[in-house]
Amino acid sequence: MNKTVLAVLAVVLVVVFAVFSGYNSLVTMNENVNGKWSQVENQLQRRSDLIPNLVATVQGMAKQEKEVIQSVTDARAKLAGAQSVPQKASADNELTSALSRLLVVVENYPVIKSDASFRQLSDELAGTENRIAVARKDYNDAVQTYNSSIKSLPTALYAGMLGFSEKEYFKVGESAKAVPKVSF
Repeated sequence: MNKTVLAVLAVVLVVVFAVFSGYNSLVTMNENVNGKWSQVENQLQRRSDLIPNLVATVQGMAKQEKEVIQSVTDARAKLAGAQSVPQKASADNELTSALSRLLVVVENYPVIKSDASFRQLSDELAGTENRIAVARKDYNDAVQTYNSSIKSLPTALYAGMLGFSEKEYFKVGESAKAVPKVSF
């Protein structure tokens, strides 16, 4: 065989190997993003499961606050029906806002705050909110790594052809960026 043919064959093999290696890396990163998103959904579901108990506790003690209680119930239902990352993020923001209003109601009813089951549910909800924050961060970190990879050379040259496209970040709404007002 001619040296030129061997050189071309070597270059082709290197390129094929690089594409296979890059493809496998993209598959791994894509699965990592999917796994991290699954954890976000798990924590959102955990919070969603806690909310009916929290609402029932408040509802029994603050019957006149039906509008706030209904907003929490509606926001929870919207989160359950959301399909895409942006829909889930939007529904999560609505639920967070509704829960904030519910906690304001609780402030007006010391009996509720002193109820043992309410305190336990509040503690579980606070822990779940922390888990959600960690899961969202992990998801967004995985998305950043994945998106950076498919946009970097040489991967950008073939990622789209192999079916890899940019993932969406889990973004917080404007209401979550507002500084809360605390009064004592």
